Amino acid sequence: DKEENIIQGEVEVTEYRVSSKLPGRILELRVQEGDFVHAGDTLAILDAPEVKAKKAQAESARNAASALNEMADNGAREETIRAAYELLQQAKAANDIANKTFLRISNLYKEGVVTAQRRDEAQAAVQATDAQVKAAQSQYDMARNGSRQEEKKATAAKVAQARGAIQEVNSYISETIQTAQMDGEVSEIFPKVGELVGTGSPIMNIAVISDIWGTFNVREDLLNGLKVGDEFTAFCPAFNKEFRMKVFAMKDMGSYSVWKATKSTGQYDLKTFEVKARPINKMEGLRPGMSLVVRR
Repeated sequence: DKEENIIQGEVEVTEYRVSSKLPGRILELRVQEGDFVHAGDTLAILDAPEVKAKKAQAESARNAASALNEMADNGAREETIRAAYELLQQAKAANDIANKTFLRISNLYKEGVVTAQRRDEAQAAVQATDAQVKAAQSQYDMARNGSRQEEKKATAAKVAQARGAIQEVNSYISETIQTAQMDGEVSEIFPKVGELVGTGSPIMNIAVISDIWGTFNVREDLLNGLKVGDEFTAFCPAFNKEFRMKVFAMKDMGSYSVWKATKSTGQYDLKTFEVKARPINKMEGLRPGMSLVVRR
């Protein structure tokens, strides 16, 4: 009779790790090891006062930027416009007087009553008041028309930047409440209430019991009937029961797992492959770590 070969495997399950993007202190653990949780259930609550302080700073920056943006959009206040208008009228009046004075001085100069220097001084006064009128007109136009388009865009960009900072802080604050991403069972909890956890530090592991399979290390001369898509019978000692499984993955385990021949003739080295298979029908009670046996 041909010698029976026993291939032993182990039940495994998909696990995902729960961790936080920010450091904080564990305020509350809402679950215990062994609890079954559903997606969206609260698992743990962290305290991160530094992030809350950053949110207050970001909100202050947003309020300041919004005020500047509103000022740029609305333009100058009525009092500022009125004051600029009055300065323009004063400059025009001074310019009018300077022009009249220059006209009189020019006539007197032609008659030889005043010197050329006096005429030049009057002409300089006209030029100076012309410049004052232009400057006052610019100030009045600016007050009446409001900020330039570039300034409005700049203040609007600062508001958007401040809002983005608040959204970023809010994303971190949401990390203080850790929730389940998938249905599963809490397999391990690492910190205790009151302990500090760092950025990315594991808080707990969740086993997705619905995604369960068996892993077998199979010598290549026993792979017949165990390729991807093949079905076979496995025995679970925990239930003293056989059930059907289907292969979904296979890979070479590398040179470290090569079976070495012990005889100089007639034998050769054999590689070992990792074969993964899922139960064809749901097996109630199948747990990670349970043994699986395949007889070949």
